[in-house]
Amino acid sequence: MKIFNNPLIRVVAAFLFVGVLSLSIHTVRSSVSSAPDFPTASIDTKSPVVVIEIPAGATGSEVGQILFENKVTKSAVAYFRAAVADPRSAQVAPGAHELTIGISAQQALAQLLDPARIPNLIKVFEGGWKSEIIESLIKYGFIRKDIDTAFKKVVLPQGFSNAEGLLFPAQYSFPAGTSALEAVQAMVDRFSDEEMGQELLAAKGKLTPLIQAEGGKGDFDKVSRVIRNRLEVSMPLQLDATVHYVKKLRGEIFLSTNSTLIKSPYNTYRNYGLPPTPIGNPGAEAIAAALKPAVGDWLFFVTVAPGDTRFTRSHDEFLTWKALFVKNRKEGVFK
Repeated sequence: MKIFNNPLIRVVAAFLFVGVLSLSIHTVRSSVSSAPDFPTASIDTKSPVVVIEIPAGATGSEVGQILFENKVTKSAVAYFRAAVADPRSAQVAPGAHELTIGISAQQALAQLLDPARIPNLIKVFEGGWKSEIIESLIKYGFIRKDIDTAFKKVVLPQGFSNAEGLLFPAQYSFPAGTSALEAVQAMVDRFSDEEMGQELLAAKGKLTPLIQAEGGKGDFDKVSRVIRNRLEVSMPLQLDATVHYVKKLRGEIFLSTNSTLIKSPYNTYRNYGLPPTPIGNPGAEAIAAALKPAVGDWLFFVTVAPGDTRFTRSHDEFLTWKALFVKNRKEGVFK
């Protein structure tokens, strides 16, 4: 149209367009910021709760709608606004969540992120055995027969034939209808997806679970070095954790002489080298230590007291420290 050939008309039209656009944005923002929301609630043991189900892949708006429909929040938009403003909302796990009714959107998000509010949460702790994870799956509601089938059918990384050592330590919650195979596969896939897990898979190392079982906070890398040093000089590893794995014992700090004589390929007191398969599921620190051990010539280590683990190459010094360990154990230092 010729009317828009006039420069003045075009300028006026541009200003009008910007004005309308600004008004629209302001209106949208106002509607979001003024979304109905409950005030921050005072929560106690008597506060009413409801268990909701978050589907896998649910968007923030979909989660908001679920919360609103279950009377957790005053509006779906209030939660959506809180989720958009907080990057942690992407960590909300699918599955069941126990939430308080009539709380603010911020409180709802906090509760969705709280593992304690996930009923029957499956916890794979660092160093956990497959046998312990199987018991957790049973408590979660899976049938033993289905679990056994799942471990037979689970797709493992190339070069591995056993899921032990490949079940990533984390807290898991699964949507209703999840099969045992899907649950187990999710744990293995999580390990494969982690960057350190990928490096470990590439190395195909079996020593990482040993580091997890024998090490402690701050000394995983030293334990890693001791194991490597022993392997290099063809010295038996003689690690208590391998016997505990065979006997399925947790929390034991004493190992009898008879226990070291158990006939098992996992008993590193009787057999040289690494166990035939991993003996647990390592965490991030143990994996990092396996990939980058400390520098040292140590061949022995012993924890003489809680928080006091000592490393040495001298067998005589080791025996002195071992005597101190025995003395402290008898005096109840480790209780």
